[in-house]
Amino acid sequence: MNNYYELKISINPQMEDIVSDICFTNFACEGVVLAEETYKDLVMTATTEGTLRVFLSEIKENPIEILKIERELLKSRGFTDEELGSWEVTLDEKENQDWSKKWKEKWSVTHVTDKIAVVPSWLEYKPNDDEITITLDPGCAFGTGTHQTTQLCMKALEKYLKPNDSMADIGTGSGILAILAKKLGASIVYGCDNDDTVIDVAVENAEINNITGVVFELNTADKLKEKYDFVCANILHNVLFEIMGDLKNIMKDDGILSLSGILYEKKDVVLEAINRENLNIIDTLTQDQWISFVVKK
Repeated sequence: MNNYYELKISINPQMEDIVSDICFTNFACEGVVLAEETYKDLVMTATTEGTLRVFLSEIKENPIEILKIERELLKSRGFTDEELGSWEVTLDEKENQDWSKKWKEKWSVTHVTDKIAVVPSWLEYKPNDDEITITLDPGCAFGTGTHQTTQLCMKALEKYLKPNDSMADIGTGSGILAILAKKLGASIVYGCDNDDTVIDVAVENAEINNITGVVFELNTADKLKEKYDFVCANILHNVLFEIMGDLKNIMKDDGILSLSGILYEKKDVVLEAINRENLNIIDTLTQDQWISFVVKK
């Protein structure tokens, strides 16, 4: 049994999902644990920093140098040192003791609402009457259903998506929002992402959930010609600011747009873009330090 590598990164817990996604994208990463409490699920601590433990099956490039580059990219996009955390990094080789299974012990069923549950693929779960379940392999792509920003979009879908609506998921990641839309009765569902590594994962997740008729592809909102009844965008606040006009353009005249991925302290950036595009807020959802807006034209 080969040894494995453990990468420890000091971060602000608010950045856990973003840094986890960076690790899954760049490294041979098999699992991530924050503060040894849970896997890819934000855990607030008493201090401004936490420790992200990243389990690597092999080392191809210097992960410490890659993380330095990625941190500078985030700073160039408006994140401060305080928001990011220090990103002090240690890398150790560990004896393999079925480590690839141990992180799964941290996972359980996530009840997003009374009617929506996200179930890790290795768990058996009997849903309640009328409960919608989504089966996912946590960590396979950004958007596992456990993070607050994803849950806020899921709640908006449950509340505002109507049967036979058309739906677009911009920045689809794992495809979880597109899959939920189909299970809620959407007729046309489209998911796109600018990261080609997640498209196959989204397709596979749809298959795992016995979902057909959803299109996933490498694309961005500015290139879309179709218009949709419901649009989801669970993306960083600065990206939402840049593409708000593109999101508006793919909404039908009576369409709804769910905006998430927004730290409460960054909400003014998104509110400025909402006002710039003359969109009207019909609902505001919050969970912990995250905020989500539901808007119409």
